[in-house]
Amino acid sequence: MHLRGGGMTVTAEPIMLEQGAAAVGDSPRRSPPQGIRRRRTKAPLWLLTPAGLVMAVVTLAPIVLLVLISFTDYDQRSLFTGEFSFVGVAQYGAIFTDPDFWWSLVRTIGFTLAMVLGSVAIGMGVAQLMTRLGTVMRYVVTVVLICAWAMPNVASSLVWNWLFQPGYGVVNWLLTQVGVFGDLTQIAWSQHPVLAATSIWALIVWQAVPFIALTLYAAQVQVPPEYFEAARLDGASEWTIYRSITLVFLRPTLLLITILSIIWDYNVFNQIWLISQGGPDDITTTLGIFTYKTAFVGFDLGGGAAVSVVTTLILLGLTALYIRNLVRSGEEL
Repeated sequence: MHLRGGGMTVTAEPIMLEQGAAAVGDSPRRSPPQGIRRRRTKAPLWLLTPAGLVMAVVTLAPIVLLVLISFTDYDQRSLFTGEFSFVGVAQYGAIFTDPDFWWSLVRTIGFTLAMVLGSVAIGMGVAQLMTRLGTVMRYVVTVVLICAWAMPNVASSLVWNWLFQPGYGVVNWLLTQVGVFGDLTQIAWSQHPVLAATSIWALIVWQAVPFIALTLYAAQVQVPPEYFEAARLDGASEWTIYRSITLVFLRPTLLLITILSIIWDYNVFNQIWLISQGGPDDITTTLGIFTYKTAFVGFDLGGGAAVSVVTTLILLGLTALYIRNLVRSGEEL
């Protein structure tokens, strides 16, 4: 509708449309019935119930049982008779006064630091190398890393043990052919303190490098190339560029990878047990090996459960640190 007056034209149609839209918007929407609304809110809970029950049975129940056993004198006799007594915190007092527990904790920390430093350093080098390779070679290196990463640790530990066997070990034969270390064909690496720790360290680092290298490479290719071009125009060296630009962008990813590696390497068991079983002279006995020997070799299940609870609490602390840094890095990004 158009209104004319004194040479002025006023259009009323938009006003009517706006009023109509307002009227429609003001009208209350029809809400679903109360029963349907209640069923919709409970449906996700019913759908999650089977998975929740499985998680409770598989995860929560063993943890609760582990904590309960740690307060008992459960041993080999209890497996057959079912008789045991609650001893309170006596098991925890026994392990905290046991020097073997503290030495295993010290060895665990030392092993963890050595493995994390080695795997992160080599992974950073491989990631940097992949940025300099051509397309074909980069794909080849990626496939090789994925194959090494996908290898089950039990199978790789057995093969690794064969490589260092006396008499027919390939590594011993190669080192002998070099001629620097003399005749090593009859050397048993798992029976020598330093060599056993070295072989286990090399195995775990070899298994950890693929994940670290691929993750750092994926983060490194996200750095804007303009920064590198500007630094090279200013005459900066490659080491200065890597230290001042690449590491700055990799810092959040590098921090999270380091914390994850600490958690994983702290809890290593299969590789150590399959190669040296904690020997020789307990030089490779970490907390995982100490727990296994206490519970299933000495059949002190209560003491082994107490050591497992302490180890779990330490891992929970590391996990909390990981989540805290994850949230912080997410906020910074």
